[in-house]
Formats: sequence, structure tokens, C-alpha cells
Amino acid sequence: MADIVIMGAGLGGVIMAYEMKDAMRPEDRLIVVTRDPIYHFVPSNPWVAVGWRTRESVEIDLAPTFSRRGIDFKPVPVAKIDPETSRLELEDGSSLSYDYLIVATGPELAFDEIEGFGPEAFTSSVCHIDHAEKTALTLEEFCKKPGPVITGAAQGASCYGPAYEFTFILETELRRRKIRDQVPMTFITSEPYIGHLGLDGVGDTKGLLEGALREKHIKWLTSSRVKKVESGKMIVEEIADDGSVKATKEMPFGMAMMLPAFRGIKPLRGIEGLVNPRGFVVVDKHQRNPKYQNVFAVGVCVAIPPMGPTPVPCGVPKTGFMIESMVTAAAKNIGEILRGRKPIYQGSWNAVCLADFGDTGIAFVAQPQIPPRNVNWSGSGRWVHAAKIGFEKYFIRKMRKGTSEPFYESAALNMLGIGKLKDVSTD
Repeated sequence: MADIVIMGAGLGGVIMAYEMKDAMRPEDRLIVVTRDPIYHFVPSNPWVAVGWRTRESVEIDLAPTFSRRGIDFKPVPVAKIDPETSRLELEDGSSLSYDYLIVATGPELAFDEIEGFGPEAFTSSVCHIDHAEKTALTLEEFCKKPGPVITGAAQGASCYGPAYEFTFILETELRRRKIRDQVPMTFITSEPYIGHLGLDGVGDTKGLLEGALREKHIKWLTSSRVKKVESGKMIVEEIADDGSVKATKEMPFGMAMMLPAFRGIKPLRGIEGLVNPRGFVVVDKHQRNPKYQNVFAVGVCVAIPPMGPTPVPCGVPKTGFMIESMVTAAAKNIGEILRGRKPIYQGSWNAVCLADFGDTGIAFVAQPQIPPRNVNWSGSGRWVHAAKIGFEKYFIRKMRKGTSEPFYESAALNMLGIGKLKDVSTD
């Protein structure tokens, strides 16, 4: 019998639990440890932030779902990880030993790295359901006295899709309220060009996104870093290719929503051999940590090198299908090890993304997510908006059911008709 602990219950942690339950032996015990007992469908946050969704419509109570699958659940935050003794210390004073640990914590949001940044200061966020609800309240106050809007992603960010989504969803909402003509909008990003997305683009995301911004009269600044934020004012530096400051601008705003950089959560940071300097877990091609062989990791907490040098640091996103492929590989590999065999499975790290723009949108498929690619396609249209709504309903229904069916692959097959996406390969 082996005790298998999953640390975290976001997107990666929940589907990891379902797939691990199928891959382990009947006598093994599976335990999920997490801070929040309620899962929220993060891709819906931009809709929550403009009042198009309620919190209740996108949340899942994990305890009954896990109970139906025979998965033990402990909603207590982890205070410390000791990989030398294979033990977790929890914030309630208890501890938990493991034979195998799967880290699926997601990131810590590094708002504190910029003065005046974040929902506790002067900018809004859609990274968490709490932030999205607060943004919705901010929007209501803003609409009483419209002014300039700033959206985008700060230096070191590794998740750009939600920044573009919120920008266009907000623009749609402002048009519906008939106040768009009173709101100058600027998109500020650390990307070297619009549509880079931390992936050096996918298909013609550069052309599609630039065209969409022009069509909606949204200005933009690229290769930019936020130096400081004050009430109603953001100080932004435009960076030249050689790393020097090309220009410093004071940007007024009535409302601002900027995505932050990510880092590993506090219990992970500083463990030599387990994580990189930012606190992200180092893994091999089998999702296994090279030093601590009984530790695996999936999702946003995994360390992935940037695509290449850029004037302002840009991280690599971990999209849903990519995370799902990590999960499948990790579950299958632990299943192999439990049965006395060697791990042989590798995640494909493909990407299927639907970015909703309020009444239209952009989709892309990257196989694999990191170039060079076998498939490198992007497209746009009203069908993307409809597909994103359909996928939200499909995903939440499947999560509540507790199925181990590959969510993103099924959605791709059902809605995009692009054929089979192989989620894992073997050595």
C-alpha cells in the first residue's frame, strides 16, 4: 500500500486526483491537501469581473465529489514541505507523510514586486474569483464616472490570454452600457509584440490581436514594465531591445487591471534541488523531480524556461491542455512505479485555447505548445465566443461529476473538430 498525496486542488490538482485514482492500485490511498475546499473555474473569471457570471455558477464543492470517488480530502493549507523525510507540515499543526507527492499548487501571485500593484492597492485582477468579484464592484463605481482604462500584463507575467480576454470583454460591456465613447483604453504588456503570449505567437496571433485592438480603438504598449502605481496613475517604462529605458510615461487611469508575475508558493521556495530560484518545481520529461524521485509536479507550479531573451521578461504559460497532458503522464508514470516498472510516459504539452472577446474571440492550436510545432494554427470569429461558453458548461459539469475523461481533449474534439490530440507519448 502506498500513500499518494496531491498538494493543491486547482485545475491540475483536481483532474490529477481523478486520473490518479484510476491509475493507482486498489490498495493505495489517495489524499488531496489544499487551501480552498471550493474549486472555481478560473477561465470564467473575466466574465465574473464584468458581472456576466456569479461566483456560485462557476464553483464546485470538492468534498462530496472526492468522497464519491473514494478520494480522501483535507482542506488545510500546507505550511512546510520536507522532501528529505517525505512529510508535509500543515497549518493546523498536523502533519502528513507520503510515499509519493504530486505538487499541483498553482502559483503565488507576485503583486508585491511592484509598488502599488494588485487588488489590495490600486489595480484590479482576474487571477482569483475573489479578485474578479472585487473587480466587478470596481467596475460599477468606475461606470458612474468613466475615464481612462489600462489593462495588460506586467513584467515577468506568464499568463497573457486572460489579459486580452478581459480587455475585450470589458470593451464589450462598456459598449453595452453606451459609455465606451467616454473611455480611452490602453493595453500595456511585457510581450515584445502583441500576440506573443509567452509562446512567440501561435499562427497569426500577432496579426489577429493587433487587428482586434485597432478595430476596437484600443492603443497598446509592448516591451513595457510597470515601475510604480499610484492612485489613478501608473508609471510605465518602455524598454529598448538592448534593455535600456526608451521612455518613461505617466499613464492616468480611472480603472486598471494588470496580471502579475507568478512565483512558487512559500512552502516550496528555497528547497534546493526541488525548485528553481522563482520557486517553481523542477521536473524531468516524466514530470518527476530529478533529486527527489518520489515527487512529481503538474500545472503552473512546474518550471519551464522562457522561450528566449526578450527586452522585458516573459514567462511561458501553462495552458489547460498542456496541464492535462502533464497530469496524464504523471498519473500513468506513478502507476507504473507502483507496479514495479519504470516511468515511460511523457506529456505532449499541446495547446488548445479559446479566448473570448465578449461577442467574438480568437482560438489557437499549438502542437506542441513550445515551437517548433507540427500544428501552428489560429483563427477568429463569433464561433469562438459560443465555443467558450459551451466549454465552460461542459467542463464544470464534468468536474462536478468527478470523471477522469480528458476535459480539454474532449472539448477540442467536440467543438473544434481538429481530430485526435495525443496527450502522452512513451519513451
